[in-house]
Amino acid sequence: MDPFTPPADSSLWCKNFLLGAATASYQIEGAVNEDGRLPSIWDTFSAVPGKVLAGDTGAVACDHYHRWEADIEMLAGLGLEGYRLSIAWPRVMDAAGAPNRKGLDFYKRLLNRLKEKGITTFVTLYHWDLPQHLEDRGGWLNRETAYRFADYVDLMGRELAGTVDAWATLNEPWCSAYLGYGNGHHAPGLANQRFATQAMHHLLLAHGLAMPVLRANDPASQKGIVANIGRGTPNSDSAADRRAAHRFEVQHNAWILDPLLKGTYPQDLFELWPGTEPLVLDGDMRIIASPLDFLGINYYFRTNVASDGAQGFRDVPLEGVERTQMGWEVYPDGLRDLLIGFKDTYENLPPIYITENGMASDDEVIDGRVDDPQRISFLKRHLAAVDGAIKAGVDIRGYFLWSLMDNFEWAFGYERRFGVVHVDYSTQKRTVKRSAELVAKFLKERRERG
Repeated sequence: MDPFTPPADSSLWCKNFLLGAATASYQIEGAVNEDGRLPSIWDTFSAVPGKVLAGDTGAVACDHYHRWEADIEMLAGLGLEGYRLSIAWPRVMDAAGAPNRKGLDFYKRLLNRLKEKGITTFVTLYHWDLPQHLEDRGGWLNRETAYRFADYVDLMGRELAGTVDAWATLNEPWCSAYLGYGNGHHAPGLANQRFATQAMHHLLLAHGLAMPVLRANDPASQKGIVANIGRGTPNSDSAADRRAAHRFEVQHNAWILDPLLKGTYPQDLFELWPGTEPLVLDGDMRIIASPLDFLGINYYFRTNVASDGAQGFRDVPLEGVERTQMGWEVYPDGLRDLLIGFKDTYENLPPIYITENGMASDDEVIDGRVDDPQRISFLKRHLAAVDGAIKAGVDIRGYFLWSLMDNFEWAFGYERRFGVVHVDYSTQKRTVKRSAELVAKFLKERRERG
């Protein structure tokens, strides 16, 4: 057996378990000034010296806007069954809210080709590239942005109905709110804890407003949202450290999942961050808690934490553990434990797709090949964790590798390589890594088994 293939009793052999790969518009498309695309907050942010490693930007990225046909052939050639992509809001609407036909036509061609190839399409409507003109009016701190998002979703639902199997309204609102408005690590680069909680509320409101619009415009598709989750473990068995680990998971997981699945914010959150309660209007929580057809889950690592001596927590990095190029600990059990915990916590937990899971490594092309043994081991162990959660009763329908190809990794620029396909950014040559070859081999064997 090769170093990737799951054991014979794994749920992954079920032909109904979808296995695909994911990307995001700003990370791969490039062509930021072409065919009527407007500036996004990431164009603005990455142009500020010191914000992105090596001064990198997404101006060219993987040049997918011009190379999409070959990229789809590559995806199909690997036998991947699903493709999760995102739409660039600044590419499909002008500042007045009118459609940009050239941008829309790009996505129509892309999605139609994917359907011709028999590839299941998961489309994320917001993967962080907010139009800059909306940020100029307050961005996600401005409640009006939630309504502008609903207008954008209305256009996408009407224009792309029938080509999308599953819509996700938002990708990782935790990152948009906390990294964008709470600590300034991501665009738009603001750093105020009160801003983070208000931005989160407007992001979730935008999601809730979008759900009935999608149901009306594209009833045959699935509708959901994607959340990144984090496992927090206590540095010791002390009550203070166990409380710290609980509060880590409150701010990383329950902050998003409680409003979606319970219609309330976790009170522990405002004990951790006192005085940061967002302005919530009557009816908002009911809108946010609109029923989901699926929940997308993104998972990468765990954080070991201790009490900070007050109400919060502090990171205590463990020594002697396996880490990726990002410095993140490889901890597959965290994914299994969180999924099982969500099943026990949320009575109305919808079906789950693992919409991102993967790792960065410093991959090189040597004699025309890219060997990435750590990634192969990482994927096998995390898929085993997913299988463990399925066997514990969690309804998990599929798994998307992050990412199809190396790309612009936000504040880390092009140094960190998450792809199962290597990209030479000077030539745009794609080289399939060994991990992708083994995934393709498994999928071929699964199809042959019937």
